[in-house]
Amino acid sequence: MRMQSSFWQHAVPSCRIHTRDALVPDELLQRCRDADALIAFMADRITEPFLARCARLRIIACALKGNDSFDVAARTRHGVWLTVVPDLLTALTAELTVGLIIALGRRMLPGDRLIRAGLFRGWRPTLYGRGLEGSTVGLVGAGAVGKAVAQRLVGFGPTVLYTDPRPVAFEEKRRLGLHRVQLGELLDRSDYVVLCLPLIGETRHLVGRTFLSRMKWGAYLVNTARGSLVDEGAVAEALESQALAGYAADVFALGDLALADRPREINLRLRNAKENTMFTPHLGSAVDEVRRDVALAAANSVLECLRGRTPPGAVNRPRVRRGAPSQ
Repeated sequence: MRMQSSFWQHAVPSCRIHTRDALVPDELLQRCRDADALIAFMADRITEPFLARCARLRIIACALKGNDSFDVAARTRHGVWLTVVPDLLTALTAELTVGLIIALGRRMLPGDRLIRAGLFRGWRPTLYGRGLEGSTVGLVGAGAVGKAVAQRLVGFGPTVLYTDPRPVAFEEKRRLGLHRVQLGELLDRSDYVVLCLPLIGETRHLVGRTFLSRMKWGAYLVNTARGSLVDEGAVAEALESQALAGYAADVFALGDLALADRPREINLRLRNAKENTMFTPHLGSAVDEVRRDVALAAANSVLECLRGRTPPGAVNRPRVRRGAPSQ
């Protein structure tokens, strides 16, 4: 059995690795021509021609949570399993989300800059923001991450609204103190709007001028989900007009590598809005031991597939499956 990964070292003894960076498509193809399995990351581009030319490939195990960057139907047609690691990154993302809410609302980053510039002269505060207690937080999406964010907000005392096509189960809703409302009401009432959505066709640029104009004047927006949920230019405009009090993000449109028309840099006006933004470089999953566990979970999916079993985290079920396990 031969396995390739473009990021990760030694999942099993026969896995070979040469770089921590994503391989260019031609090099990845060259290495996978006779591979039985591939552990893939967000930056890896696996096209239908790639699958056709890697005749032995039986599984692509993604060391990540979402699968919107991968063509599930193409893998199913070619008899290749596609797996993800659905649960290990949820708590990490929720932790960072709450951290960004607090840092943005309490103006921690401007406060840090003020101290370092030698401008703080004593006890009197000069930067005023908004706390969580008594505020209203609106979660746009109440899947695993949305509910994990709600769970971590319980001790801070906000009212938590959510909007989602599927209602949260009654017992869970009561435990988390969630109130389901329509999107319009959520935007009208929320001091903080938090995006907890997948990136699909109908959610791309969901947050544009219309969405922002419906938000409560002076509210904050937080995005740890996917960069292309947001029109970054429209957010920059709302910040400049002060209609939006602040924007915090861990994800940006340039990171959505599957989109051919994605921008190649973060909007300059958004980057220049230093007093009312809080940005982190995809820290949502950046915890060493959890990244290790994600890689091991992907490797376990590979091993289960090559043993002839349904791999954990499968998002498809190929009707026609490729070759017998290799020795």
